[in-house]
Amino acid sequence: MEEDEVVYRDIVIRHKQTFLDLHLAILKSYEFDSKHQATFYRSNDQWDKGREISVEVYDKEYKAPPLLMADTPVASEIFDTNQKFIYVYDFAKNWVFLVELININKEEDKKLVYPYCSRIEGLAPMQYGTRSLLGDRFVDIEEKYDLAESKEGFGDEGEELPADEDGEEGMEADEFAGGEDFE
Repeated sequence: MEEDEVVYRDIVIRHKQTFLDLHLAILKSYEFDSKHQATFYRSNDQWDKGREISVEVYDKEYKAPPLLMADTPVASEIFDTNQKFIYVYDFAKNWVFLVELININKEEDKKLVYPYCSRIEGLAPMQYGTRSLLGDRFVDIEEKYDLAESKEGFGDEGEELPADEDGEEGMEADEFAGGEDFE
């Protein structure tokens, strides 16, 4: 991930496999869905965007038409032992992953299914926010504690709050919103 070097995934892929295979492996390793547009850019040590390798030709202007992920083997775009790629997923959210070749190994393990994630470091970001962290349980929590629709607790501005268990009157809602610190 671009913003956090402590979060990364090592993905092992065969040289003849395509960028589409790599695209799907990255999404799987971060537990993202595959519903959005995506593209790779061949890059350099300064992380400049070079030749584009895309899932499809999108409605945007190109300097040169992109290579297609399904037709482009990974090895065909490696020109350096430290080759880098920029992977952009979901153009609206603009997830940017910095991809770097870290090793070339000619031995293959016939028992493994390639590509595969060989190392996970750090917690993956949540693709759609906090809901993915807690799954369906979060919806229950949200609905249970939705203060906007609550029948007790905070009333409209200036409305007196109900008395607490000790019979003490609550403060007015606009006093609470005044930003006083409470311990």
